[in-house]
Amino acid sequence: MTKRTKKISKSLLTLIFALILIVYYINHISSAAIYEEGTPSMTKIQESKNFENGKFLNQISWKDPAFIEYISTMWDFLVVSNNRKPKNKLPKAESDLSEFNVSNNNHLSSTWVGHSSLLINIDGYKIIADPVFEKKATLLFGPARFNGDIPFDINKIDDVDFVIISHNHYDHLNEFSIKFLKEKANLFIVPLMVGAQLEEWGIPKEKIIELDWWEEFSFKDLKFAATPAQHFSGRSITDRDKTLWASYVIEAPNHKIYFGGDSGYFDGFLEIGNKYGPFDMTFLECGAYNEKWHHIHMYPEETVQAHLDLKGKVLHPIHWGTFDLSLHSWFDPMERVSIAAKSAGIELALPIVGATTVYDKNIPSGKWWENEMKMALENSNK
Repeated sequence: MTKRTKKISKSLLTLIFALILIVYYINHISSAAIYEEGTPSMTKIQESKNFENGKFLNQISWKDPAFIEYISTMWDFLVVSNNRKPKNKLPKAESDLSEFNVSNNNHLSSTWVGHSSLLINIDGYKIIADPVFEKKATLLFGPARFNGDIPFDINKIDDVDFVIISHNHYDHLNEFSIKFLKEKANLFIVPLMVGAQLEEWGIPKEKIIELDWWEEFSFKDLKFAATPAQHFSGRSITDRDKTLWASYVIEAPNHKIYFGGDSGYFDGFLEIGNKYGPFDMTFLECGAYNEKWHHIHMYPEETVQAHLDLKGKVLHPIHWGTFDLSLHSWFDPMERVSIAAKSAGIELALPIVGATTVYDKNIPSGKWWENEMKMALENSNK
């Protein structure tokens, strides 16, 4: 390679990298809404044990990576392929929503919309968790769903009892989805300060329930408890940790579940399990991990351990198989969690996107990703 060719190649790489930075900033120009000083909501936040100097805190602290490490990570996202996205369309079920709409007071089902979005029916109560009904997880540019549109007509959703939000990252809190559910959902349950964002999007204040860690909210015979998670928040480069992140315990008369949101592995799972367990089902993140951000996203083996800590019965992995958010292959989470779960004697719910799991009746367990995985590995070895 001549000096001139090397110089051109270096310039092109520099230009591409600069474009990546521009895209990153465009995707992060919208800071989260926050409450004004002196309002009752802000007073509650300032009294929280988890809030200090304008930011929320984890139970443990760590030093954020240096800026050069962010640059290195962004470069890896540019150059590392590693089967991060499937080459072909993945199987997808057209959800009929019948299990979501049942009124049976002794029923537990979940329909996986993809990533961390779920339609849950627990003893007749209809709950939507972290709804993201758009193709992209972030503004303008950014990862799109592997399978395109969500697996059902959202206009068929109606009379939702609760929407729960774990934190305000774009792949969990979606403006279009919240505005769509404004008239369809009775109440929105969110961590502290996230309510300000919902109000900005037009959700009436009386429809919003904001919870701190370990705070409970009851509606008739249904109880929610916001519980700790080890993560962070932010919708821009300027508002990191200004809103709280959480997991949820949901307890109905005949069933109890745990929705984990996003979290690294920490002692909090055991604490939650001792206080609220056992759980019929746990919905735990199992994807987008990397050694560089291991403190905020679990490895699959840790997902299994968290399930054990929580005293769970059926483990439903979420936060995988939908968006390209890390450097591992898209199927790596399920391969690793399947091995770990088998070793620990844990039952997994492994639905394809759009499929429904019915507790104690229909728990999908087939390794539907294997054919695509085998083709990807064969091509990698050529």
